Amino acid sequence: MAGLFLTWLESHGVVSLDGSDGSHVLGFLAGLRSRWSESSMRHAASDLRPLFRWLGRDDLADAIGLAGIRRTHAIAGTLPDDEHRRLLEACASRSVPSRDAAITLLSLTCGLRACDVIGLRIADVDWDSMSIGLVQRKTGNPLTVPMTGPLAARLASWLLDERPATDDDRVFVRYKAPHVALRGHSSVYEAISRVMRHAGLGRRGGSRLLRRNAATRMLEAATPLPTISAVLGHADPDSTRVYMATHRGGMLACVLPVPEGGSS
Repeated sequence: MAGLFLTWLESHGVVSLDGSDGSHVLGFLAGLRSRWSESSMRHAASDLRPLFRWLGRDDLADAIGLAGIRRTHAIAGTLPDDEHRRLLEACASRSVPSRDAAITLLSLTCGLRACDVIGLRIADVDWDSMSIGLVQRKTGNPLTVPMTGPLAARLASWLLDERPATDDDRVFVRYKAPHVALRGHSSVYEAISRVMRHAGLGRRGGSRLLRRNAATRMLEAATPLPTISAVLGHADPDSTRVYMATHRGGMLACVLPVPEGGSS
């Protein structure tokens, strides 16, 4: 995408990014829109925005917001309070395997991606500080998140009592031989779905649902967006803003009253 933009700039007499401004971004996107689908336009915007910010050109990144590229699908919801409570209770139940409970809590309370859950190593867990430190596989950024008491308890139970003996240093390994690391996001999805079934929830869902839920709960606790971005591992802070649409209370607070005498 960067190559396409630079080629477009050159064809319009701009030989470097330094000579570009927001009008060039809008012109480039307008040209794409004449032949690209709206979903492709969203991908183009998501590719260019973090690049411009990384280059220190926030003005170009902000111009993308003026291009009228909108989501055409609804943002998936999060867990209602009752379902959130029931899921936490299921994770605390001894009838739920510690591995499944720990995987679920890592997504529910820490907001970890499935790939980071799978790649988590024993050395990443710091029991003294009750935290987990890792390098995110998707972004390459370091991340440290606190462990809640329930997460620490189920993680310790898995490592000390239930985890098969193996030379693999990944935290989560297969129950059956060979006792190697879990393979693929489906392993995390199925673990979370098993806990959801135990909680009596009439839905299936993986780490994405629980990550959205974690983000929404942080918003409800008035956590600043940059902090939420760091916890969720978003390279582009704009990616975190989509979660504001799931925070009903915050959205209602933004509604302005209709002036006296006004009409709809």
